[in-house]
Amino acid sequence: MDKSLESTSKLNMENSRRKFIKKTAQGTALVGIGGMIPAFSAKSYGRIIGANERINVACMGVVSRGNAVGQNFAGQDDCEVIYSCDVDSQASAKFVDKIQEIQGKKPKEQKDVRKVLEDPDVDALVVTSPDHWHAPAAIMACQAGKHVYLEKPCSHNPREGELLMDTVKKYKKVIQVGNQRRSWPNVVEAIKEVHNGVIGKPYMVKTWYANNRGPIGHGKKTAVPDWLDFDLWQGPAPREDYRDNLIHYNWHWFWNWGTGEALNNGTHMVDLARWGLQVDYPTKVSSAGGRYRYQDDWETPDTQVINMEFGDKGLITWEGRSCNGKHIEGGAVGVLFYGEDGTLLIEGGNSYKIFDLKNETVKEVKNDFAIDPQNKVSPAQALDAIHIQNFFDGIKDGTTVRSEVVGAHQSTLLVQLGNISQRVGRSLDIDPGNGKIKNDPRAMELWSREYAPGWEPKV
Repeated sequence: MDKSLESTSKLNMENSRRKFIKKTAQGTALVGIGGMIPAFSAKSYGRIIGANERINVACMGVVSRGNAVGQNFAGQDDCEVIYSCDVDSQASAKFVDKIQEIQGKKPKEQKDVRKVLEDPDVDALVVTSPDHWHAPAAIMACQAGKHVYLEKPCSHNPREGELLMDTVKKYKKVIQVGNQRRSWPNVVEAIKEVHNGVIGKPYMVKTWYANNRGPIGHGKKTAVPDWLDFDLWQGPAPREDYRDNLIHYNWHWFWNWGTGEALNNGTHMVDLARWGLQVDYPTKVSSAGGRYRYQDDWETPDTQVINMEFGDKGLITWEGRSCNGKHIEGGAVGVLFYGEDGTLLIEGGNSYKIFDLKNETVKEVKNDFAIDPQNKVSPAQALDAIHIQNFFDGIKDGTTVRSEVVGAHQSTLLVQLGNISQRVGRSLDIDPGNGKIKNDPRAMELWSREYAPGWEPKV
C-alpha cells in the first residue's frame, strides 16, 4: 500500500513534534553547477535539527507563486525564513518586508543561490524559481547538505529527473516536490476509494486544465532593467537576449526556460491520475495541439491533448486549453477516473464525487477549503501547509514524504514525453521498464538539453 494512503488523521501536521533522525555527512569538495562548491565540514552541512527546533529555510524565487509559498513557510511555527534569494531586487525587497510582518524578523537578501548554500545555518532550500532552475538548484542544494522543497515540475527535461533520483540516492537528503494535492485529505481519501475498488477496476483517466490567457505579443530586445540580474536569471539555460515580454511569467511559454501548460498545470492532475491508476511508465505517448489562439512569440502549445497508454492497464489523457477557460464537469481543473462499475471525479479543490454507471451521484465529499484553481499565486494556502509539514517531518524524523522524487519524476515524465511527441510530430513508443523512448533518435535528443557552459548539472 502506498504510504501516502495512511489514515487522514496523520495529515494534520501543524503542531507535530517528533524525534529526529540526523545523518551527518563527511566533508568533501563538491563539483556542482556553475563551478566548484566550497568544501563543507560536517558542521557546515547544517545544524542538527531537534524535534522542537525551527527549520531555517532559504527561498529561491520570490515573485508571485514563490512569494506565496515563502509566506506559507514563514507562517509555520517550526520554521524561519532566513534568506530571500532572487535576481529581482524589487521583488526581493517586497518579500523581505512581507516575511518580517509574518515572523517578526527580516530574512537576509542574496541573489546568488550558490552563496546562500554556503551558509551552514540554512537547513533547506525552497525552490520556486523558473522551471529551468528547478533540478539544477535542487542538485546543488543536496550537494551542499541541504534539504529541498521543490515546486513542480521537478525538472525541465527527463534527464534532469534521472539526475534528481541519483542525487537523493547519493546525498540522502529529503526532497519534497510541490505536488501538494498528495497531502490534501479528501484527495487522499478519493485515491484510496479508487484503490479499494469503489468504481471497480479503473481503466481510463481524463485530466484537464482550462484558462483564459491573453496574448504575449512580439517582444522587443531592450536593455536589462537595473533591478534584474538577467545573466543569473538564465543560469543553466543557454543565453538569449533580454526582451520585454519574457519576465516574470511569460517564460513559461518558451522552450529555453519553460515547459508549457502541460508541466505548468498538467503535472498536478496527471500525477493524481497516475497515482490512482497505480502505473509507473507508459508504453506509448502521443500529443496533438499547437499555438492556435494568437499569433505571437508563444512557442509551446496553447491547446494540447496528450494520450498516455499503459498497455492493458489503461489510458490517461490530459487536455490543456490555455486560451479558453470553459469548465469541464464544473471545474477549470479535474481528474475523472472511469471504471468497470462507475466513475470518480476529483474536482479542483479538496473534494470528490462518485457516480454509478447510470450517472447517478452515489457519494459526494464537499470542499472544506476555498479553492481557486485559476489563481496562479496561492490557490490553497491552508491545504498546502499540510504538504509543508510533511516535508518538515521528513527532515526531523525520516518520514517518507508524499511527493518523493521517484514518483514525481514518473509523473513529470508523462507530460514531458507528451511535449516531446508534440515537438517531433509523432507518437512515441516507450519502454515501460524505465520510461525511455524506443527507436527514435530524434525524440531522444529532447530527453536532455544544452546548458550554458559551466552550468551542466553533475551528481
